[in-house]
Amino acid sequence: MIKILIVDDEKPICDLIDMNLSAAGYSCVAVQDGIAAIDAIEKNTFDLVLLDIMLPGADGYDVMEYIRPYKIPVIFISAKHEVRDRVKGLKLGADDYLIKPFDITELLARVEAVLRRYNKTESRLVIGDVEIDIEARRVTRAGNPVALTSKEFDLLLLFVENRNVALFRENLYEKVWEDEYYANSRTLDLHVQRLRKKLGWEHELVAVYKVGYRLEVK
Repeated sequence: MIKILIVDDEKPICDLIDMNLSAAGYSCVAVQDGIAAIDAIEKNTFDLVLLDIMLPGADGYDVMEYIRPYKIPVIFISAKHEVRDRVKGLKLGADDYLIKPFDITELLARVEAVLRRYNKTESRLVIGDVEIDIEARRVTRAGNPVALTSKEFDLLLLFVENRNVALFRENLYEKVWEDEYYANSRTLDLHVQRLRKKLGWEHELVAVYKVGYRLEVK
């Protein structure tokens, strides 16, 4: 399982990130200061670090300097929004820089993108009796092949990578169809209906009022 270290001095933010990443299938450790982050890195192996800049003990830049020899991917998450702050963080070796406040779906997408860049994503995903081979783009249900169109597979992967997270229909449409969403479009809803039927997910793939859809996984 992918293991992520969350470093932020605001516990509510740590808890929010932890809750959503855990729901998406990641294993998380959260700390609130720079020294605790360094201690955690010494004692554990992490696949990714989400790092705030303004921290007690040692700031994010200092922690980044310490992390560099470990070659662990890092995403800075900070309220410091000036270009010079972003440039400094990236020059220190961070792989991405996300400005607070952020949308949780954007954070999940950036996490997935960085992990994919380092070949740290899972190649096979299992949800109940459904198994997804990401590299081969094959899906089976109870061992039987499930024929999905390219868009259905892309939509399924987006739901699975963000399981238990409510996804806005605009974001779903724009990510899968790479086009602007129109309120009267039925394309997304029809694809969701087909996924429900093909995978037996009538109760798992739920509509979220005035938002979009969520894949509910225990």
